[in-house]
Amino acid sequence: MSSTVTRIRLAVVAAAASTAVLAGCSSPASSGDASAASCEPAKGKVTLQYWNTVPGMDEVVALWNKKNPNIQVETKNISNDQYGTLGNALKAGKAPELAQVGYDQLPNLRSQNAFVDASSCSAASAAKSKFVPWTWSQTSFGGTGVFAFPQDTGPMALYVRSDIFKQHGLEIPKTWNEYAAQAQKLHKADPKLSITFFDPNNAEWFNGLLWQNNAEMYDYSGDKWHVTVDSDQSKQVTEYWQKLIAAKLVRTDLAHGSTQMYAAYQKNQIASYVGAAWGYSMFRDNLPDQAGKWSIVPMPTWGSNTASGNWGGSTVAFMKGNTHLYESVKFNSWLNTDPEALALENKLGGLYSAATAGLELPALSQGVPYYNNEKIFDVFADSSKNIDTGFTWGPTQKTVNLALQDAMARAAAGDGTLSDALSAAQAAALKSMKDQAIPATAGK
Repeated sequence: MSSTVTRIRLAVVAAAASTAVLAGCSSPASSGDASAASCEPAKGKVTLQYWNTVPGMDEVVALWNKKNPNIQVETKNISNDQYGTLGNALKAGKAPELAQVGYDQLPNLRSQNAFVDASSCSAASAAKSKFVPWTWSQTSFGGTGVFAFPQDTGPMALYVRSDIFKQHGLEIPKTWNEYAAQAQKLHKADPKLSITFFDPNNAEWFNGLLWQNNAEMYDYSGDKWHVTVDSDQSKQVTEYWQKLIAAKLVRTDLAHGSTQMYAAYQKNQIASYVGAAWGYSMFRDNLPDQAGKWSIVPMPTWGSNTASGNWGGSTVAFMKGNTHLYESVKFNSWLNTDPEALALENKLGGLYSAATAGLELPALSQGVPYYNNEKIFDVFADSSKNIDTGFTWGPTQKTVNLALQDAMARAAAGDGTLSDALSAAQAAALKSMKDQAIPATAGK
């Protein structure tokens, strides 16, 4: 999540119920939240603060404010330093009532007592039925309370520059082996062209690649965390990308969402993009003159395994110190379940709701002009159905991600390998849990 755009997420559209993804986070070792706060309505006009990173959210909030004169909401975009800004506000006792928080950061912030439990509000608990089951499991930590409402997630796919593929006789890859073969063919035809880029400073993107390969990073059983960041499945992913980097088939000098990244695509130097559903608006809005040149196809798979990956995903959390839970629940529910709000969020910010009502938005069943009027959301819908809903985030994920990024950056510069980065992240996970007295062990 090193850039503005990576804060934007799209929702998984899985229809089936799933197991509680973060059930382990309800363990005493990783808890730290306050008991459910009062849900008494205010006696007068209330103004709530809502901090987020979504483009166009000010217009969505303006719609709410127009309809709700007694519950006004002020929005603040914190894209430049999302968690730094939130962290400083929490330390100062000046956190907003509501804030956008990624699924992967929920356990970490919960251990810092960053949230308030809104389950005393009957409307908060009742909202469970309005969301895709596995997303609710993450925000409620396996049913121990209501700390946030799901907003979106990011099923992954492959974005393809159809014109470049056609020009060089490339085939749409169905597997990662085929993708590597097309990368080699492209580079041989034109050494100035790369199949894609690998951003070593984006652990969240890389975690999505691990997720696809069933590379479970954590498991909770027997009253302790089992850390498997450096599993064989994870190593298969790192070894694959290490070969592409060593052969100079992918670039490593671009940061996701950066001006340099867009410039590389604008100059026709990169032929594809491995990304999440929210990327559809990213390309549309930043590379408008490439309309009609892009297609979105399923993410390459590991052999015959049809599993896909998930990158990102956000919630709207009830932050510590919130004394207006009743009003916050009303706004949060409207923001993330009301069809009018969801449609506007999809149009302006590229969000694809985690609410079941979001699956029925007319825009998602239509072709998208930028992508040759292809029904790209069908691709993401299929992707979401193939995401492992049992994937678990650890209670010190932020520390692990930083360690992973640091080591991946060194590997990209020729100091060590991506597999070494897994070992570094594994060690960081175990140490950070030990430092916080969270029972953990290596392996299952």
